[in-house]
Amino acid sequence: MKTTQAPKMKAASNTDTEPPASALIDARIKELNDWRGETLAHVRALIKEADPEAVEEWKWRGVPVWSHGGILCTGETYKAAIKLTFAKGAALDDPSSLFNSSLEGSTRRAIDIHEGEPIDGEALKALIRAAVALNTSKPAAARPARSKK
Repeated sequence: MKTTQAPKMKAASNTDTEPPASALIDARIKELNDWRGETLAHVRALIKEADPEAVEEWKWRGVPVWSHGGILCTGETYKAAIKLTFAKGAALDDPSSLFNSSLEGSTRRAIDIHEGEPIDGEALKALIRAAVALNTSKPAAARPARSKK
């Protein structure tokens, strides 16, 4: 599948800094101007409902990313699907069986949403909350200690 091109935007000021990620995601949604934009906007709203502290990022030349203690998921746009890739999806319980892509990997899992397919908002929010819990559950003691040289 081929991704759509990222919106080409300059910051409002005369500096070389990029606009905030939220503005770039807004522009992507508007640029898509079809079911994919509507779906991405709906998914974004569900992510914000599930985790109001989620941080929006813009990575890899135009991929919306939501993070909290690490990447929760990405929102890639393709011609025939919106793909939500959960960075640690293989470690998450998925009782509603939302994951339908990237199932063979040992780390990631994804949800491909096609035109006209309903989104189980409550199940998606539960996955987002589980991803937040996983990202924020690692105690400092579990991290490798730095040597004091």
